[in-house]
Amino acid sequence: MAQPLQFQHNGREVALMVDGAVNLLVVLREMLGDVTPKFGCGQGGCGACTVLIDGQAQLSCLTLAVAVEGRSVETLDSLKDGARLHPLQQAFMDHFAAQCGYCTPGMLMSAKALLEGNPHPTRAEVVEGISGNICRCTGYEPIINAILAAASGGRAQA
Repeated sequence: MAQPLQFQHNGREVALMVDGAVNLLVVLREMLGDVTPKFGCGQGGCGACTVLIDGQAQLSCLTLAVAVEGRSVETLDSLKDGARLHPLQQAFMDHFAAQCGYCTPGMLMSAKALLEGNPHPTRAEVVEGISGNICRCTGYEPIINAILAAASGGRAQA
């Protein structure tokens, strides 16, 4: 049975009717056309669908859409500012942190949540911060280095 749902999507108020059993990933991709959160495993194990809900990294495949009523949802699309890259996106590019790119949206959103809560994390904190995201291509080192570089204003860290 459909029910009303209102929330902020990347700073924009949205209101729609959703089935109470539908997950947030379906609402974002199929109803709002925001395909930046990726469908990976559908079971919460890969992190490709990570979004920020009220600033906290959450798996949109495991989040019922009705759970975001009145809340703020940010996806990778929220990082864009015209043609200018967000510092995390620039760092990922500079450090070759994306190969196939499938995990990148979830990695970037987990990194954003980490840096908003801890602007100067240690390497161990970065590793912990992205621990819910699987990358099958990079071996994680470029991703970790990119996040550390973004935290230091773009300067490489040892």
